[in-house]
Amino acid sequence: MRKLGIWLALFFVTLVGVITGWNWHGIQLRPQILETSFQQSPVRSRSPQSRAEMPAPIEAPAINPDRVLADVEALAFKRHSEAERSRTRDYIASALREADWLPQFQTFENGINVVAERSGTDPSAGAILVAAHYDSIEQSPGVDDNATGVAAVLETARLLGQLPTPRTLKLALFDLEEVGLLGSLAYAADDSLTENLEGAIVMDMIGFACHTEGCQQYPAGLPISPPTDRGDFLAVIGDRGHMSLINAFHETSQSDLPQVLSLPIPLLGPLTPDLLRSDHAPFWQKGIGAVMVTDTANYRNPNYHQPTDTLDKIDRPFLTGATQLVINATTALLSTPGNLTNDAAAPAPNLLDETSTTPL
Repeated sequence: MRKLGIWLALFFVTLVGVITGWNWHGIQLRPQILETSFQQSPVRSRSPQSRAEMPAPIEAPAINPDRVLADVEALAFKRHSEAERSRTRDYIASALREADWLPQFQTFENGINVVAERSGTDPSAGAILVAAHYDSIEQSPGVDDNATGVAAVLETARLLGQLPTPRTLKLALFDLEEVGLLGSLAYAADDSLTENLEGAIVMDMIGFACHTEGCQQYPAGLPISPPTDRGDFLAVIGDRGHMSLINAFHETSQSDLPQVLSLPIPLLGPLTPDLLRSDHAPFWQKGIGAVMVTDTANYRNPNYHQPTDTLDKIDRPFLTGATQLVINATTALLSTPGNLTNDAAAPAPNLLDETSTTPL
């Protein structure tokens, strides 16, 4: 994943425009927000349901920590060559079938995504996508990047596959993220897959934490003080036009789970090209709300894109807690239909070109 570019640009935007907001478990430090520089386009929307019409919230099921860790262990090998990625797809497809899903394979040039869908009870309520990339770079086993994200998607499949909810649940395991977001670009370009898609939760590295003072790094010169110098929080990065996706992580948080730091990004185009370097970006490009869920990668994890990104480096309580946060937020979004788009929503400028998706 292009983590370095994402975080450099994120804080660059904060520095030069003072436009992002820190949300630390409900504590909001919001500097002045600048107006977006592009015109808004029509968005898919429905009339919000009245409070009386809203269904009762569905309680999120508890994850099985041993099962999540078993998935990560099973995927703790390099997933770069065609043979390695084929082995990974076989594992993913088998796990989905065991959970009573019917996996499908979306082929594109040089790659294959694994996708699946469980219909909701209300066809008009739209769908939520839960996704992660399954490939790794050539020199790394990529346990945090991104076997951890894949494991969270598989646990979502097991726990929510048979849970009746108004919204449809879609799953995607993207191929070839590490060479330019090719899998997510192919998915977002397929209208049959994105039809009625109300939002996407994309996980990329959710298994590493550090708990000593100073282990969490930030770029210098921030106009606001970072909330912590310990790397024990889960970051949720989304666009301001779909705050319901971000808020779902705060509204369903629990005291025994990792804290959530959310960063709502205004899609200002020229100021934020590096924010389009992970698998949420093709959805922003299409005007679909998406959040990236991450442990902040190289800003705390010294094993990022290294041969040392191995199973023994994973913080198991943090990984299982992060997975539970994803399950909680996903359950809430699936069970409470209504418009997830606010007035700030609009597609990103056309920045997904060869330059903007090149690794830093």
